[in-house]
Amino acid sequence: MERMDKDLAYMLRYENVAWYEKGKVRILDRRIYPREVRFIECSNHKEVAQAIADMVTQSGGPYVAAGMGMALAAYEARDKNKDDFITYLENAAYILSHARPTTTENMLIVTENALKTAKDALKEGKRVDNAIFENVISSSNRKYKKISQVAKYLVNNFPNNGTVMTQCFAETIVGFMVLESRNQDKDIKYICPETRPYLQGARLTASVIQDMGADVTVITDNMPAYTMGKKKVDVFTSAADVITMDGNIVNKVGTFQIALAANYWGIPYFVTGAPNQGHSDLDSVTIEERDSELVLHSLDTKHTMEGVKGFYPAFDITPPHLCSGVVTDKGVFSPFDLKSYFIDKNGNYITSDDILI
Repeated sequence: MERMDKDLAYMLRYENVAWYEKGKVRILDRRIYPREVRFIECSNHKEVAQAIADMVTQSGGPYVAAGMGMALAAYEARDKNKDDFITYLENAAYILSHARPTTTENMLIVTENALKTAKDALKEGKRVDNAIFENVISSSNRKYKKISQVAKYLVNNFPNNGTVMTQCFAETIVGFMVLESRNQDKDIKYICPETRPYLQGARLTASVIQDMGADVTVITDNMPAYTMGKKKVDVFTSAADVITMDGNIVNKVGTFQIALAANYWGIPYFVTGAPNQGHSDLDSVTIEERDSELVLHSLDTKHTMEGVKGFYPAFDITPPHLCSGVVTDKGVFSPFDLKSYFIDKNGNYITSDDILI
């Protein structure tokens, strides 16, 4: 099998996202990368779920970690009888899929797929943990291939010698965006807001872009509006944790304010990803609020007086009128017409379990 990650940056290669082997799951700790390259080793699926909750891995990483966590759960339950084995995996699927509330619907797709793979493997007399692992790698390969197509549609909207602003860490699309810009012979400069408090933009997005040889500049989170005008930004782009069917974009907090600034400057905002059929509107989305202490610290140093409070919503909501297009593997769609993404060539409405991050 040709691996679609072969030309991508270090942290986007499969082994460096999340990897199951010999009864362990190894996850690159993105909280400290690239300052330090360290892997968290999980001995059971609950530790994998905790790693996801603790932001050891982010963006698309948790979906891979959850799949690997299901392989680990199968290894944990290897000596149980068939009924107890399936029950154990079902419980593991719930724990892993609910590690973070905003992405539960998408995580359920991963864990349900792993459950189906497990049941099929049992019928065929195959080793279940290996079957789930192989399915996760195959799924990653299919996802990377689709995202490479997303990147083509996205980069088609970049001008030659353009400047692109990103937000947070859009996982695989970042790597393929750089590759596709090179393929289209477009000399693109990238500007990455830092994305506090975990600094995903500074540490992850900028590292991938730098690792792949493109020009990248980091700015603080309060600089995008001024920078857009000063540096003549041509395009703003982000991925999304959820794109509701009515066109609302749920992504890392800060996306909304950059979209507002882009709208002011007349700069198009393109979001990448597939619409979520499980989220018809915002009523179906839970906005996660994380430990408020995290915003009172920077690089492990507290910078506020005792008694000062913090507030940390992990995501915000960008309304559809601020989005120029939803870029998918099938092309660019209006955020006001996302049902069209699910219409096949025969005019039939189909369901999809794509998770494109």
